[in-house]
Amino acid sequence: MKTTYLSIVVLALMTVACAERPVEQSEMTETAKQFVQRIQEEGAVLNKEISAAYWVRSTYITPDTAILAAKAGERGLSFASSMVKQAKQYRDSTMDQDTARAIELMLRGSSAPAPDDAGLRAELSSILTDMEGQYGAGKYCSDVGDCMELQELESVLAQSRDYDELLDVWQGWRQVSPPYRKQYQRFVEIANQGAKDFGYKHLADLWQGGYDMESEVFVEESRRLWGQVKPFYEELHCYVRGQLSETYGADKVPLNQPIPAHLLGNMWSQTWDNIYGIAEPYSGVASLDVTKALVEQGYDELRMTKTAEAFFTSLGLPSLPESFYTNSMIKKPRDRNVVCHASAWDIDNGNDPRIKQCVEINEEQLETLHHELGHIYYYIMYKDQPSVFKGGAHDGFHEAIGDTIQLSMTPAYLKQKGLIAETVDSDQATINKQMKMALQKIAFLPFGKMIDEWRWQVFSGEIPPEDYNAGWWRLREEYQGIAAPIERSEADFDAGAKYHIPGNTPYTRYFLSFIMQFQFHKALCDAAGYEGPLHECSIYGNKVAGKKLGDLLAMGQSKPWPDAMEAMTGQREMDGSAIIDYFAPLNAWLKIENEGQQCGW
Repeated sequence: MKTTYLSIVVLALMTVACAERPVEQSEMTETAKQFVQRIQEEGAVLNKEISAAYWVRSTYITPDTAILAAKAGERGLSFASSMVKQAKQYRDSTMDQDTARAIELMLRGSSAPAPDDAGLRAELSSILTDMEGQYGAGKYCSDVGDCMELQELESVLAQSRDYDELLDVWQGWRQVSPPYRKQYQRFVEIANQGAKDFGYKHLADLWQGGYDMESEVFVEESRRLWGQVKPFYEELHCYVRGQLSETYGADKVPLNQPIPAHLLGNMWSQTWDNIYGIAEPYSGVASLDVTKALVEQGYDELRMTKTAEAFFTSLGLPSLPESFYTNSMIKKPRDRNVVCHASAWDIDNGNDPRIKQCVEINEEQLETLHHELGHIYYYIMYKDQPSVFKGGAHDGFHEAIGDTIQLSMTPAYLKQKGLIAETVDSDQATINKQMKMALQKIAFLPFGKMIDEWRWQVFSGEIPPEDYNAGWWRLREEYQGIAAPIERSEADFDAGAKYHIPGNTPYTRYFLSFIMQFQFHKALCDAAGYEGPLHECSIYGNKVAGKKLGDLLAMGQSKPWPDAMEAMTGQREMDGSAIIDYFAPLNAWLKIENEGQQCGW
């Protein structure tokens, strides 16, 4: 996915990055409540320092900042290991409900648990810092000497319809990741040891255990959710493959095979909305060219960010602090390498929220700004919670908020903001609008699912190091119906060409968020008193819906996520039925269009 709410090790450390304190100093000499209070006090002291080190690393990629970030990360990893050891002592103690919740959250560890060994902790921190740095500085230099960074390569994939040019840039970016394949293998070894030291079987077990349910139950739950939406994805895949076959020829896109991965308008084939021009059901009906309007009206990075903020404030949520605009990086610097992958940061317990995004003047980046501000408003609204409760009810909640707002960016809203000239009320216009949305939201679902399926199998040993690439493409074909356009081998490391692999950011959160955002959207539309087709609802300007949203954000992770879900939606489980409701017109249309076609792969 194009965004994440925390950078690499900051993600692992934000709630546990505290000064190292040996376990022996607190062997049951304090109550569980006192222990939790101490952890939070120490965390408040160093959290800002460690976050700042990683912020500088991400916005100034140099050997010097790598040293600073690695050392900061090492301190945090050391404390995380010590903290979990201490927290284990209180498992069977009598304590109040909030303290018990805090201990439970501590015992979940981080996405990169460090072993109880100083040398391995230092090595782990160094590997994580270096991998992200290599990714952030990556570029592809062609045979004629022209070099392009990721943003430029992505623009080619989004705009070009030349099969060979697309293949060249797709292949070119994947030259970035093989150099850190061995580092990633070593990361898996060390982090697995850390997970075992934390009491888990391996890192997959730890990641799967972070959802207020047993690991095995969560795995089955995620499969259930995929099963709800898979038939709709298969209809979309069938239709898009047919349109691509007409565009490039059946010799390049056979109608009974997976789709070549470089033809879907995105470096990772994770969203397909950039090929809307190929897939558009009714040519020219209800133009939705927001990018053209942004350019013609002279939008810059600041105005786009202010536009995103205005949606949240229209709901009654507070304005962003001035420090947000002073401290954020919303424009790519010309004089240095940075990690352009968009992310939101909570530097100082809600007092210094900021984003890092190389904003470009287009619709996708405007949507990304809404996504990032979803994280920022989470930080702001739960800032008064104890530190250990500062987080989403689970990580999918954090990712879902901004995307829920995106669903209210309807044609009527865009017209109100002057970003489209008119709205067209017709069945054809509805199908076009839904197709554009489905190419983003529905196309993403199997990709969101398979990335951690790959990592879970890597962490558990089901996919051994000698099969990293083969396992990656096996899952891409199984889930997405996507295939590599050229032969790949184990000399490649195609998983590592996606930021979240070297950045070690768990990805199931995005899959869950793409399910829940429709569930949230329906609940907010109901709160707003909206009556009508779900896809036409916008909560823009509705303070009642805004209060329901703000109340959810203010809870943080103080309660198990089913409690938060119930407060928001009245349901206690994640549910994909709102997606089917939202896209009902397109789903019916696709089934008719695909009649007689050989769907599947």
